[in-house]
Amino acid sequence: MTTMSSDGHSRRDFLFIATGTVAAVGAASTLVPLISQMNPDASTIAAGAPIEVDLAPVAEGQAIKVFWRGKPIYINHRTKKEIDEAKNVDINSLPDPQTDAQRTKQGHEQWLVVIGICTHLGCVPLDHQGDYDGFFCPCHGSQYDSSGRIRRGPAPANLAIPPYEFVSDSKVKIG
Repeated sequence: MTTMSSDGHSRRDFLFIATGTVAAVGAASTLVPLISQMNPDASTIAAGAPIEVDLAPVAEGQAIKVFWRGKPIYINHRTKKEIDEAKNVDINSLPDPQTDAQRTKQGHEQWLVVIGICTHLGCVPLDHQGDYDGFFCPCHGSQYDSSGRIRRGPAPANLAIPPYEFVSDSKVKIG
């Protein structure tokens, strides 16, 4: 004999609904951690994620250092004198020949963006130092010009250029 309530639902219907609800909650509570553990860690995402840098507060002749993927990135707001000196260098005299135009973005020649790691042994050079008013690595004496090109010392190559683009006249996206 089945007991029926006045609205047509039985006790068995209630048990089916309650059991189904508990099963659904149990399945969801098992799947959520399983799926979320497959996502990359937040530090992994941050390590490779592009960064945007606001260049508006950087005065002409000033350099700032930011970090991207754990590497120091120098962003130099070069003066007209620095740009002219970099453009007037005979590239055939350079150990790693590159023009200044190859190392900057067209229309934004006043901005130099380089990875601040010496290509000799991985030291971090100082900006606005040395004989060429560029970068100087005090560890072994490598000197780079205002375009980040190696001019003197044991370093075999120019300072590397990270992937970057200008998203506006005063904002650069690195990565």
